[in-house]
Amino acid sequence: MFKHVALLVRQEGMSHEEFREYWEGNHSPLAKDIEGVVRYQTVYPNDPENAEFDGLAELYFETLDDLHEALGSEGSRDYDPTREVAAEAREDVNNFLDVERRPRFIGEEKVWKDEVDGETDGLYKHSAFLVRQEGMSHEEFREYWEGNHSPLAKDIEGVVRYQTVYPTDPENAEFDGVAELYFETLDDLHEALGSEGSRDYDPTREVAAEAREDVNNFLDVERRPRFIGEEKVWKNETEDVEGY
Repeated sequence: MFKHVALLVRQEGMSHEEFREYWEGNHSPLAKDIEGVVRYQTVYPNDPENAEFDGLAELYFETLDDLHEALGSEGSRDYDPTREVAAEAREDVNNFLDVERRPRFIGEEKVWKDEVDGETDGLYKHSAFLVRQEGMSHEEFREYWEGNHSPLAKDIEGVVRYQTVYPTDPENAEFDGVAELYFETLDDLHEALGSEGSRDYDPTREVAAEAREDVNNFLDVERRPRFIGEEKVWKNETEDVEGY
């Protein structure tokens, strides 16, 4: 499954409340019907004042061609979709988003653990947008992430679903990957992974502490944005796909 993640930043002069009202009331009802979208979900910050972004919008497609036709390719900000709803949604982002400050990521998702049968609506999610350490190639980064860190991270105490997203075009991607960890309660998430805005946290649970120490082996932590929020699923036509 191919996924487009938009890290949303509101326009200057707009409050977070105004941003969210427009996003929920105007844009999301449009975005979920973009041609080719089989799943659409949003993530709202639990602590907007300390969050690094105003929200996440995540759109899933069955093929990479469908994704590119609707939302452009890696590294592109100004794209001109030819499909009707995609074009309308592209125009609408100018009403509430600071497009130049909105990172985005296109990749293929891999589900490592799923104890909720893909039912993520209302769960709390920690999304880490990964940047490799200086001097490490993307291939070396991915090898370590897959071989060492993910088998550990999926077993962090409280994690009910763990998935990773690998860039389809690493050379033009804004990040080296995305790690997404779901929890049933916000307390479980904070105990394992810290709270909004925190970089240096000291988890007390055994596997969480081991995973926190391990990130220093392959990640540039200071350049790794992260986002904590509650997920809302607007559309899901992926019931027949493994992991959903």
